[in-house]
Amino acid sequence: MLKSKDPMRFISHYPDSVIFDVERMIERDELGEYLINKYPKQHEIQNPKQLYQFTIAMKNQSMRQSSPLNKVSYNDRLDIIDNALGIHKQIARYHGGRLKAKREILVASLFKYGPEAFLRMIVAHELAHFKEHEHNRAFYNLCQHIEPDYHEIELDLRIYLIYLEQGHTLYKTKERW
Repeated sequence: MLKSKDPMRFISHYPDSVIFDVERMIERDELGEYLINKYPKQHEIQNPKQLYQFTIAMKNQSMRQSSPLNKVSYNDRLDIIDNALGIHKQIARYHGGRLKAKREILVASLFKYGPEAFLRMIVAHELAHFKEHEHNRAFYNLCQHIEPDYHEIELDLRIYLIYLEQGHTLYKTKERW
C-alpha cells in the first residue's frame, strides 16, 4: 500500500474545480466505479522483457532518432519513494578509451497490475526525460507527442493513486502494497 498521507496531495496543483469533483467522487464512493468504467482491464505486461518490448515500441514510434535503451524494468522500491512512479537513468562510463552511455528506465512495480494507459503515460514521461531534462513546456509537448492523451491519463493516474491510498484495489494483484 502507498504511504498514508493526505491523498489529495496527488492533485493539489490542479484547479479547484477538479479537486472539488474528485472530493465529491470520494464522498459518494465513486472513484473505483469511475476508474473501472474508464479502464476496464489491466494490462498483461508482467515481466521485464515484455516491459522492454513495450517501451521500445513506444520509443520507435515517436522517438526513432534517439539513442537506444539498454534496460527497462519494474522496481519494487519506487512505490515507496513519494512521487516516484518511474525513473530514467543515463549512465556514462569510459570503456576502452571511449565514452559509453547506458540508458535505463525503471517503472514502479505498482503499475505491474494496472491499466495499459497508466503504463504508457509513465513510459512516455520517462522517455521524454532523455531529450528534455526539466519539466517545462517542451517536455510536456514531447510527452503529448509520445502519448496524445498524456494529460488526461496523468490526472486519472493521480485519481488512481488516491483510490489506492484509501486502501482499495482496482485490479487483481499477486500481492497487496
